[in-house]
Amino acid sequence: MRLVVQVRLLPTPEQAAALEATLHAVNQAANQVSAAAFADAVRSRAALQTRLYGELKAAGLSAQPALHVIRKVADAYTTLRANLRAGNLGKPGSTRRAKVEGKPIGFRPDAAQSYDDRCLSWQLETRTVSIWTVTGRLRGIAFTGSADQLALLGAHRKGESDLVWREGRWFLYATVELPEVPTVEPDGFLGVDLGIANIATTSDGIRHSGKALNAVRHRNRELRSRLQKKNTKSAKRLLKRRSRKEARFAANTNHTIAKQIVTEAQRTGRGIALEDLQGIRDRVRLKKPQRVTLHSWSFHQLGSFIAYKAARSGVALVHVDAAYTSQGCSACGHVDKKNRPDQETFACTSCGFAEHADVNAAHNIAARGVMGWAVSHAADDAA
Repeated sequence: MRLVVQVRLLPTPEQAAALEATLHAVNQAANQVSAAAFADAVRSRAALQTRLYGELKAAGLSAQPALHVIRKVADAYTTLRANLRAGNLGKPGSTRRAKVEGKPIGFRPDAAQSYDDRCLSWQLETRTVSIWTVTGRLRGIAFTGSADQLALLGAHRKGESDLVWREGRWFLYATVELPEVPTVEPDGFLGVDLGIANIATTSDGIRHSGKALNAVRHRNRELRSRLQKKNTKSAKRLLKRRSRKEARFAANTNHTIAKQIVTEAQRTGRGIALEDLQGIRDRVRLKKPQRVTLHSWSFHQLGSFIAYKAARSGVALVHVDAAYTSQGCSACGHVDKKNRPDQETFACTSCGFAEHADVNAAHNIAARGVMGWAVSHAADDAA
């Protein structure tokens, strides 16, 4: 399993200036390569390397950084083609799609840059790194991080690291590769219902309320609206900072919720049953204020956090069809829209069973998890 560890660099002012000059140089080179790739309709890494490697070397880049720049551009065009094929940038002939297709991909002066072990070396004992820059090799750049992150870095680092500048601070994102943890046979399943009023509700009755979170996001939406109306340079800079802050807020919240869910499942020897979120934005019909919340909260991110934390802990995870879990009775199985008279209440019109609506849905998801696990393992045994 591959994860990314973030550590913060603590460069001196002279070292920071060299790192900044390096990012500007490699991204200027990336824009040069991108312009050539667009003009000549050349997209493959091999063709770009043949065409432009010598020019990048002549411009002052060392061999490995030049190759990383070429790969970054080739990968960016590969991603663009994939997005175009998937329709993520509009239909053929649309204004948005034409705008994207009509110009080369651009790279910000401070965009991240990848380093391999020939360009960057770690001295974990002294917590320093040595890194290539356009002004020469910088040695003894201090770094820091959480104890867990540093332990992962020391034991499992493998592959490349990305140099990142963000809001006046320097970071390295290092790849670590963890050994596979065997999945423990579950003794039942913990169902997890994802929603808006409650971000996540488990079949144990634990509700991770979205009330405070949605209040924060509502304030952020109002601030964004005011700044967008101003449309000044300072307002746009503030918008970018607020956007990054909100993304970190969402990620931290999702990490916390995912950790609590996985920890409880591991403690009780159960697996986790999670609703399949594929196409949730297309199939859910909500009022406009709720649609804003649905589209702005990263449910997919929460699901991915639960998945990788479960895999690290050896906790079984199954995704189940969420259809009618909110309308079906977890006691008798009766399905009826009238079973759920409002957002919080579930009252079965057949057997009279009553429960918080999200908890009832989580019970249904847990039951489907048991069936899904049994079916998948029966198929494996048959194979």
